[in-house]
Amino acid sequence: MSPTILVIDDEPPIRKLLRMGLATQGYAVLEAPNAAVALEVLGREAPDLVILDLGLPDMRGHDLLRAIRVSHPGLPVVVLSSRDDEAGKVEALDLGADDYVTKPFGMAELLARLRAALRHQLAVQGERPVFRVERLSIDLIRRIVKVDDTEVKLTPREYDFLRVMVLHAGKVLTHAQLMQAVSVSSDPQYLRVYMRQLRQKLEADPERPRILLTETGVGYRLRAPDDEPTLKPPVAESGR
Repeated sequence: MSPTILVIDDEPPIRKLLRMGLATQGYAVLEAPNAAVALEVLGREAPDLVILDLGLPDMRGHDLLRAIRVSHPGLPVVVLSSRDDEAGKVEALDLGADDYVTKPFGMAELLARLRAALRHQLAVQGERPVFRVERLSIDLIRRIVKVDDTEVKLTPREYDFLRVMVLHAGKVLTHAQLMQAVSVSSDPQYLRVYMRQLRQKLEADPERPRILLTETGVGYRLRAPDDEPTLKPPVAESGR
């Protein structure tokens, strides 16, 4: 069965664009022009993911996100946000959004973010003990970190930081979420120090990281694992 996406956006052209783009990739699409309709749809349907525009006419998008997190705590939510709304992105992620895409957006990028959010949900449900991406492997049971076949020694705090990111691989984690999870000072500079140390130990080129990624002004993202189970829908037949 194809994944079902609930699109919550008050702009008909955006809903049409998303409906057409998602349908061509095999997704089933539900639509809601405002928060009231969205809550009604969520009460009777079971979508696999929500695309949420923060600028709704009848309720603040962040308040709707908070309500969704209460009623559907495991439902992936990808937020649509204006390009200059950095504070809004951070607040949405702190409230539990899985990712964000800025308007105007490219359909290819949005589809990639949706796939990552769906894969992350499957990984959480599967709770796999070993994480692998590129040359990096992390055994969460034995607390062993390797690059290729060489074990890498991490400090306890570095490992705690990395473990939190592994458990949320593919998802943006804000500075506040990370600092709360690893119980460090509220100064984001501490996170930058740990990230720099981890990149030195784990990345082939620390100055051009491919695994531990920065979301400028927001937080960090660990690349989704290479062997993660996918929930990619069938691509519709084309004339090519």
